[in-house]
Amino acid sequence: MHNDFSLLATITMAVLFAFLCGFAARKLRLPSLVGYLIAGLLISPFTPGFVGDVSAAGQLAEVGVIFMMFGVGLHFSLRDLWNVRQIAIPGAILQTTLSTLIGLALGQLWGWSFEAGLVLGLSISVASTVVLLRGLTDHGLVSTPHGRVAIGWLVFEDLATIVILVLMPVLVGGSGNPLVSVGVALLKTAVFVIIMLVIGTRVLSWLLTQIAYTRSRELFILAVVAMAVGTSFAAFELFGVSLALGAFLAGVVIGESDVHHQVNAEAVPFRDFFSVLFFVSVGMLVDPAVVMANIGKVVVLSLLVIGGKAVITLLLGFVLPSSARTMIVVAAGLSQIGEFSFIVGQAGVGLGLIDGDQYGLILAAAVVSIVVNPLMFALIPGMERALRGVPWLWRLMDRGGPTPVAFTEEMEGHVVIIGYGRVGSHIGSVLQQLGLPFLVVEQNMAHANEIQARGIKTLFGDAANSEILLHTGLEHARALVVTAPNETTTELIVAAAHAIAPTLPIIARAATADRLPHLYHLGAHHAINPEMEGGLEMLRYTLLSLGHGSNRIQPYLDAVRTETYEGILPEEGGYPVLDQLLTATRGVEIAWELLNASSPVIGHTLAEAGIRSRVGASVVAVLRGGEVITNPDTSFVFQEDDLVGMIGSSGQLAEACFLLNSPVG
Repeated sequence: MHNDFSLLATITMAVLFAFLCGFAARKLRLPSLVGYLIAGLLISPFTPGFVGDVSAAGQLAEVGVIFMMFGVGLHFSLRDLWNVRQIAIPGAILQTTLSTLIGLALGQLWGWSFEAGLVLGLSISVASTVVLLRGLTDHGLVSTPHGRVAIGWLVFEDLATIVILVLMPVLVGGSGNPLVSVGVALLKTAVFVIIMLVIGTRVLSWLLTQIAYTRSRELFILAVVAMAVGTSFAAFELFGVSLALGAFLAGVVIGESDVHHQVNAEAVPFRDFFSVLFFVSVGMLVDPAVVMANIGKVVVLSLLVIGGKAVITLLLGFVLPSSARTMIVVAAGLSQIGEFSFIVGQAGVGLGLIDGDQYGLILAAAVVSIVVNPLMFALIPGMERALRGVPWLWRLMDRGGPTPVAFTEEMEGHVVIIGYGRVGSHIGSVLQQLGLPFLVVEQNMAHANEIQARGIKTLFGDAANSEILLHTGLEHARALVVTAPNETTTELIVAAAHAIAPTLPIIARAATADRLPHLYHLGAHHAINPEMEGGLEMLRYTLLSLGHGSNRIQPYLDAVRTETYEGILPEEGGYPVLDQLLTATRGVEIAWELLNASSPVIGHTLAEAGIRSRVGASVVAVLRGGEVITNPDTSFVFQEDDLVGMIGSSGQLAEACFLLNSPVG
């Protein structure tokens, strides 16, 4: 029996070329997306060598659309959009409308049909959320007011594009009265949306929660994939709604469940993998010969996307209640087109509104705009200085001012904390109590927003895979703390930070003890293995509960630490500082005693209790009503339910505890 391996061969070559081209693009400091598009070009029918199955790639691209829209839905926040509604919603409507009209006019100038010109205009009017987030992240702008407006702007554009995708087949292929066809389509869409929001919210959330209780990771992953793909297919088959809308609503519904963080974590690999295949399939449709034959049109279209959209956005600053800097950031972020443009273009090709050559021009302009977009972000400071040089113009654009200044421009003498989970948050809380300034870099956007809402200076981004470290002021910082649990991530961050600020003290979390030497080699000044330290503390308390004194326990702990750290600290042998500290305090313990109602010291001062003079232990702290009173003076009066902290030898502490709660008389 003959086996057809065309699908397998297409996937294999697509993944291989995407990896090689994506890696090369990142080395050239270009977005990986550019490499994926070039990979598609290399396996397309228009270039020599292996030719992929275009039909199979197209179906894989549909799966890519489903997972991309599912991811958008998971992260969609109506509250975030509502918070920037006064700028983002009217701005998105005006910019999209004006860009579409200009694209339509350009298409008419080139002799395209009205429908083709409309598809061209719609394609260039919507920017790529992926590219925008990358630019904002690399420049530390995601968590700023400017970044929030830009993201809200694109979210609204994405919603509008979904509506366009719903209506396009009806307007083109509908029979009879167009108004009736549109009404029926909108009614079907409304019914589907209501079902998803009213019933789906309860059913899908309940189902995912029940599956989570089974503790089967593969079953949970299977459920997530089934819900994303199944909802999209059901929307298309039963309601005539686009796959994109079905996937988006599935993401929105599941994003409200109690397990949405886990869903997002499990869906990311599928989203990333099929998104890559989507961009590769898009690249397979580009005919280099057609692009070169129409190079003039590609240049004009690229200039319209990059420069025209930026100018339109800046001009909107005269009518929107926004700060000037916000509009400059939004203009830089929107001066490109990407995945939604490809989806709209593909829909146009499928409906016969544009041909492959016209679609190729849109793709070529998209690639150019994506490559140039990092430069647009780099031009933000220069553009701001130029506009400030014309005071009357700046005042007109700064109607919603004053313009907030990025805090990273002013920070110095601070501590940078990478990751604000359990470990990072503990460090941050102590720094807050000590009054020391610190800056958090957090990869989870929702968590980053929560942290910033608490008044903590926060940057959103992946410090291991972006240029976010350049915006943390490492050169002027006092220390860098890396709490990432993944050892590869930690090593990448440590190496990059050491290259930026070679003398900066770096304290890193080592996931495993065998990676400690490598972290020191990369530039870490101190590396901590939480599992080992936690295990040693558990051993300490286990032996204490078995009646062993600390003077007998400490040598075992010293031996483990010395063996672990021996010879890996720069210019040090083993762990001498810790050893000296432990040696100096050997035999000294800390104990806490709760004062009950019968305690003889209640109502008496510390001097009257005479604990130190009678037993030799010293009172170093008292916990009262959630407040810690350190080093209480001799006039301090004990109260019931005080938790008294004392330091001394094991014998002294035993006598002190008996003294504090011994029967009166």
